[in-house]
Amino acid sequence: MIEEKEKRDLSNNEEGQLLKWLTEEKIDEFRENFLALHAYDQARFYMKVGPDIRRTMYHFLSPEEMAEIFEALELDDEEVQGFIKEMDPTYAANMLSYMYTDDVVDVLNELDKADRDQFLKLMDEETAEEVTELLGYEKHTAGSLMTTEYVSVQENSTVRSAMNVLRREAPDAETIYYIFVVDENHRLTGVLSLRDLIVADEDALIRDIMNNRVVYAKVTDDQEKIAQIFKDYNFLAFPVVDDNLVLQGIITVDDIIDVIDEEASDDYSKLAGISDIDDIDAGPFKAARQRLPWLVMLLFLGMLTATLMGQFESTLEKVALLAVFIPLISGTSGNSGTQALAVVVRGIATGEIDEKSKLKMIFREMGTGLITGLACGLIVVLVVFLWKHSMMIGLLVGTAIFCSIFVATLAGSFIPLLIHKLGIDPAVASGPFITTLNDITSILIYLGLATLLLGQL
Repeated sequence: MIEEKEKRDLSNNEEGQLLKWLTEEKIDEFRENFLALHAYDQARFYMKVGPDIRRTMYHFLSPEEMAEIFEALELDDEEVQGFIKEMDPTYAANMLSYMYTDDVVDVLNELDKADRDQFLKLMDEETAEEVTELLGYEKHTAGSLMTTEYVSVQENSTVRSAMNVLRREAPDAETIYYIFVVDENHRLTGVLSLRDLIVADEDALIRDIMNNRVVYAKVTDDQEKIAQIFKDYNFLAFPVVDDNLVLQGIITVDDIIDVIDEEASDDYSKLAGISDIDDIDAGPFKAARQRLPWLVMLLFLGMLTATLMGQFESTLEKVALLAVFIPLISGTSGNSGTQALAVVVRGIATGEIDEKSKLKMIFREMGTGLITGLACGLIVVLVVFLWKHSMMIGLLVGTAIFCSIFVATLAGSFIPLLIHKLGIDPAVASGPFITTLNDITSILIYLGLATLLLGQL
């Protein structure tokens, strides 16, 4: 613990010293110490300081050095716009030219069209053409994720010539751990690992040592599909082709980590009933705008619940005790439905649930609903009998709990599977939506049973 504290204090001292050199405009001292840091630490420092300090950094650091910092940043759209607009447009364009094309696309996608077009005009022609092509792909597809900085070799070339290509192109490639093999028409035909290339005989032909069973993605494939492939195969990089199998680019594992984080946050948002995860720095109006649509929809569903209860007003008037157990029944069924929903949504997202296992999952959840419903129902019968000394009320509440949990568990598993079958993200069957839906069904079951058994109560 002492060592960790000393390390943090040292880090704070380093930040203070860097700030001092910047404010005193001691460029040599700042550059020597700042550029010795890891890019992640450079990015953290860059984000923590104010705009005046950052403007000094732009004078002290070249566009190429700033490009490495920008590639290490994790930014939302407003932060990207703010940082870019602090820079001189020519400096920003040069910085973007030094970044990998997929990272440039990520940055430019967060800017409005006028700013985007301005930077493309200021960038060097070759980079601008590559970026413009990638910007044409729909967001959240393989085409929008890929980079064009990769190493490819001809299948008819020798290992010796392939090594020469690798040495020439490696400085500009995002990764060299995989070398992709193409034919004379640049169609993807195989792949080599760097190890395969190093240990092979120099006179061997690439087509004789390559792996021709290549896993690839089409430029239009969804990013969730790509993330699942990376997870299944443990790839570091992944080729992307067009409909004619012409190699268009590669997707690297660092981009997929961002995708997994983005998809997890998105699913969590939908399960929580909001349009997007709240940024802790966002103002109350922005946060309210994100949450309000779901709340309004759930408000109307809640009104439906109130209207439904109004239909059983006479039953509640005759046996007022029944109202005491409404929160218990609706809450328990809602919790049960949310549990089933979370299991199914996660299974779909991770690929554990496929077409063959969907029916098995539904039957499993039905069995789970029967067992948990029966257990909870028996507990409630005993508690209500000991509390209110009424076996009939206990049986009524216990039966309602049993039926509500069974129905809620079935709905929590079936609804996301149905939505997924329709091609919609199953996470939209959010926790609040399932909970409100189960409130309606549980009250209908409970008060319906109470009305049928009114003469016995």
